[in-house]
Amino acid sequence: MPSRKLVPLAATLCVAMVLGGCNGTEAPPPAVTRVLVQPASARDAGVAIYTGEIRARHEADLSFRVGGKITSRLVDSGMTVKAGQALARLDPADLQLSRQAALAQVAAAESEFTTASNERARYADLLAKRFVSQAAFDAKENAYRSARARLEQARAQSEISGNQAGYGTLVADHEGVITAVLADAGQVVSAGQPVFRLARPEEKEVAIAIPEGRLAEFKAARQIAVNLWAQPDLFMKGEVRELAAAADPATRTYAARVRIVDPLPAAQLGMTARVVLGSSAGAAIVVPLTAIVDNGKGPQVWVASDGKATLRPVEVAAFREDGAAIAGGLKADEMVILTGQRRLVDGQAVQTQPAVPPVQQR
Repeated sequence: MPSRKLVPLAATLCVAMVLGGCNGTEAPPPAVTRVLVQPASARDAGVAIYTGEIRARHEADLSFRVGGKITSRLVDSGMTVKAGQALARLDPADLQLSRQAALAQVAAAESEFTTASNERARYADLLAKRFVSQAAFDAKENAYRSARARLEQARAQSEISGNQAGYGTLVADHEGVITAVLADAGQVVSAGQPVFRLARPEEKEVAIAIPEGRLAEFKAARQIAVNLWAQPDLFMKGEVRELAAAADPATRTYAARVRIVDPLPAAQLGMTARVVLGSSAGAAIVVPLTAIVDNGKGPQVWVASDGKATLRPVEVAAFREDGAAIAGGLKADEMVILTGQRRLVDGQAVQTQPAVPPVQQR
């Protein structure tokens, strides 16, 4: 009998063990997290970096020498023009009327001068015959001289009106590129009001602003490089051409112009450029600012390698405009994680996706 009771108990224990095995609570593998990564790049250590705009060394505002209504605009912004090429025209009606009025004044002055000249000759003959007094002749002499002066004045005014008639067409003073259109057809402009901005693209420079606290540092820089924001790996040599003597009263910065020595074709007018002041420190590892995390243990970065995320302490040399310069703890071309660092644990599996630089986003 006892043996019969043990059989069901053993069977119950086996079933319980089987069920227990089916309901085992083994920890599931950690989920794979998708992260954005970017390689750490080696760049000039640089004393400082300033962002500015590429401008032409020589640029000027073009305007009409007379006022009037613009009837036609013949060029657009960005077009290359030649010396003497017509850019815009004014309504010629007023200029033509002014020219006609000047010619009429010349005709009237000539008629007046002819009459005064004849009267002077007649009175000179009468004075020789003693039929008139010297005072009467002097009056005719003065009238003759006044008529001659008015004729010369009318002729000069006629020449001015003739020149102004030619000023109704605005032409380019030299070959260059139209960088700005400041007035359009149908607009009434005054004499000297800017209509176009014309630049010579041969010589280019970067316009930047220097904070007053870094003025001495900027003056002491010996190596200057110009870096295009659209092409971060493209560098050109730069030279300081101009530095304002006084600070801007609103921004408290000093305007400076850095000339680009032998500019490459990729450096176009209006592009954003960075002026890098070189130093003797050589190259530095630079990572985006979003890659730096600090949980109370100093600066750290997450590095993605072999499909895993690793937290690594680093030494930050300086925070720059283009990122953080790393002095130690990281090598060039290592993939640093830019987003989602707070959700990561050391050694977690990650799926990397290259971050798209802002210049490539559409």
